[in-house]
Amino acid sequence: MGSGCVFLAGAGPGDPGLATERAVECLRQADCVVYDRLANERLLAHARPDAERLYVGKEAGRHALRQEEINQLLVTKASEGKVVCRLKGGDPYVFGRGGEEAEACRAAGIPFVVVPGVTSAIAVPAYAGIPVTHRGVATSFAVVTGHEDPTKAQSGIRWEHLARGVDTLIFLMGVENLAQIVAQLRAHGRPAETPVALIRWGTLPRQETLVGTLDDIVAQVQQTGFRSPAVTVVGEVVRLREALRWFDTRPLFGLRVLVTRAREQASALVAQLEAQGAEAIEFPTIRLQPLAWEEDVAGYDWILFTSANGVRYFFERLRALGQDARAIGPARLGAIGPATAAALEGLSLRVDFVPDQFVAERVVEQFPEDPAGKRVLIPRARAAREVLPERLAERGARVRVLPVYENVPDTSAAEALRARLAEGGIDLVTFTSASTVRNLVEAIGAQALAGVPAACIGPITAEAARAAGLCVEFVAAEHTIPGLVQAIVAHTRPQASSLPSPAG
Repeated sequence: MGSGCVFLAGAGPGDPGLATERAVECLRQADCVVYDRLANERLLAHARPDAERLYVGKEAGRHALRQEEINQLLVTKASEGKVVCRLKGGDPYVFGRGGEEAEACRAAGIPFVVVPGVTSAIAVPAYAGIPVTHRGVATSFAVVTGHEDPTKAQSGIRWEHLARGVDTLIFLMGVENLAQIVAQLRAHGRPAETPVALIRWGTLPRQETLVGTLDDIVAQVQQTGFRSPAVTVVGEVVRLREALRWFDTRPLFGLRVLVTRAREQASALVAQLEAQGAEAIEFPTIRLQPLAWEEDVAGYDWILFTSANGVRYFFERLRALGQDARAIGPARLGAIGPATAAALEGLSLRVDFVPDQFVAERVVEQFPEDPAGKRVLIPRARAAREVLPERLAERGARVRVLPVYENVPDTSAAEALRARLAEGGIDLVTFTSASTVRNLVEAIGAQALAGVPAACIGPITAEAARAAGLCVEFVAAEHTIPGLVQAIVAHTRPQASSLPSPAG
């Protein structure tokens, strides 16, 4: 679009998976991201590392910036020649004041593009098991602001038509004004027994739903201390919730799990935990850094990979050296674990050997031929257990360990994690390697983890956790990410017999 411009992009209702591809594209292009309270901060990971990030969130009684200041901020940043992504919760034009921001851009001569988002008005009820329309129950719905402009002399809502003229009513930002909303609906003919649902933090693992009727919902909110941000649904469709609940019935729903995997590796574990309903709190204890090497990798009988990262950095370095898989010649390939094997197969390389248990000791025990006299190359992390090369050497193999990457401690979020642990905001901590144990303890101290149960991917990791004084609750029988998630489900919900894969 030239130099300066503004993308008014909807971030969706909360679940980062509900942001559109177009919104993600805008984030990747942006020089500056201006984001709201209800825009999931995980979406900011799509922005460039050098992109400016500005928080302008609003909540009742506390605004980071007034709307007029936000409008001016967008104009100022775009006038500097920057591509600005204005990331707004839900849809920018559904009570998001996106129209005012677009008007400010137009008045200043700033080009802008509107990127619609999935509105919480429809998505949040769906995640609570409530369809806003349903054959034979509701053929119409209306989306209504629950928080009108306080400077208006009187309400602009036509309550006399709305109360009985629409089957399903959806109020956004209406918790603080719920008593007035209920009073207006009752005064204009909506029956007292009409079901009502309030859904807080909808589409997120911390989602809460409160169900009542127009007669008792205000009292329930006062008794439970139910707070915003929430979507209010009024209508007979609320009765469908018990039959259609799906999001908050998953095995790990509400479980707050700390993921300590390296930043580059966390996505698979996070995705699988969240697919089962958990809230995954990422704390990368390490980051992976590739190492440069000039090794001639030809002439080996076997190349044994101990991790998918070893595969990645080994072949990336070959490409950097102007080579490809042909450089390894006729060497046979071994992999510890299915993820490592899958990484090799993803490069169209056939794996000749995978042990039935994914630990170094089993590699030696089950090696498919006598290793005596065989030349074996092991690309791996710089710091790793020496059991595999030592045991192979004891059996007569000529072993060369090739460090292709190293683990570098990452303590950038240590203080925030200590605070969350102190508040009791973590139910379980996961460890996928001994190095994540060591790095987490070094970053925040073992005392911060006192009383928090740990789930470990395998016995070596569990041994390191116990040595650090941590409480190891259980160890995965299968030493893989899916095996770890299966173990967490079995421990949390023993009656859950399987792990269904979510659609999409």
